Amino acid sequence: MSRTDKGRRTKSERAERVQDWEADPTLDPTPILDAEREQGASIGRFNLAVVGGTGVGKSSLINAIFGKDSAPTGVGMPVTKGIDYHLNPDGSLGIWDFEGFEAGSAKSPEDHVAEGLGEIAAGPREQQIAVVWYCIQASSGRITENDIRLIRTFADKGLHVILVLTKVQRAKEGITGRWAPSGEAKQMLEFLQDPRDESGNLIDLPVSGTVMTAAVDQGKFGGPKHGLEDLLSQTLETSPEENQDALRVVQQLSLPLKRELAQRYINSAAASAMAIAATPIPFADAVALAPVQLTMMGKVAAAYRIDLKVVLSAQALAQLGVQYAGRAAARSIVKVIPGVGWIINAAVAGTITYVTGQSWMRLCEAVHTKKVNLDDIEQAWKDYGPSAQQVLKYYMKFARMSRNNSRPA
Repeated sequence: MSRTDKGRRTKSERAERVQDWEADPTLDPTPILDAEREQGASIGRFNLAVVGGTGVGKSSLINAIFGKDSAPTGVGMPVTKGIDYHLNPDGSLGIWDFEGFEAGSAKSPEDHVAEGLGEIAAGPREQQIAVVWYCIQASSGRITENDIRLIRTFADKGLHVILVLTKVQRAKEGITGRWAPSGEAKQMLEFLQDPRDESGNLIDLPVSGTVMTAAVDQGKFGGPKHGLEDLLSQTLETSPEENQDALRVVQQLSLPLKRELAQRYINSAAASAMAIAATPIPFADAVALAPVQLTMMGKVAAAYRIDLKVVLSAQALAQLGVQYAGRAAARSIVKVIPGVGWIINAAVAGTITYVTGQSWMRLCEAVHTKKVNLDDIEQAWKDYGPSAQQVLKYYMKFARMSRNNSRPA
């Protein structure tokens, strides 16, 4: 056989292999749905208690951090007088709304709150409060004895309270041009930094932090909205660890918080793929990586609250799995990795899974921010897929990891 004929046959064999990878009837895309559903259930719900009277700006704060129409509206689930529970449409956010209490009641406001907290504590786990926002309008210029007693009531139940000053107006400093709190807000902040009564005695005010906020622009003489990122950060820091991922998912203010969660899933999947290929496998068996990759994609979708079953048909999901995982992912990526031949080792498996996850995360983020419609996801994937430079970069990274892991301790 001539060298030319041999070369033609080799090219023909490779073309047949490529066709086999593109048409992968053995690939089951259901792990992506299972993973999204199970991860969403595992993450659970974030429950926030919000305290403050009508007009203090609670709804604006909630909508600013958790997205439009997240604030309690209409009739919720009454617990006790002045306390209602509201769920957002997909059940990922619960709002305990502690309204003002009527004067002249047989029970004091703190007794009402204590009673309500007792009922909440005895209720289901998925309704337990993670953090309390105690909201006071900054223009009031003061915190009352009633506020202090209520804050202590929450703290006595082991809850973290963030004191939120709302509708804080600011003014530009003449020299620096920076925005600084003005008027009553500045006086209140100074008082809260060292709270003392009329006799000069230190007031026990058990709050985890104080945040000055304006959920909407305050106009030409009040400055732009502010303090929301600080409030979100303090809410995350003071939340129990078991509730933090739920907050990362449900909040709509910070994309980096969602990326942080999605990246965790990607790193875990890449490690699992490396373990599968610790003993190198033929490209024909790259489908063994598909469940890991599809599970990763489902978890990342859950981090961005994308319900794939609702927005994609069964046919589209099947095509999604065939196109983005297993042998198809290998075919599209390894061609830019020099010298790997037809065998998938740990470094190649880690690279394939990691860059697929990175691309899927970027695409989910584009869908989440409404830059891409899920109807266009098949075409959009080409725009969000990994570049050759990214593939090579991460291949070198995973190759080093693989060498280090193979060295004796």
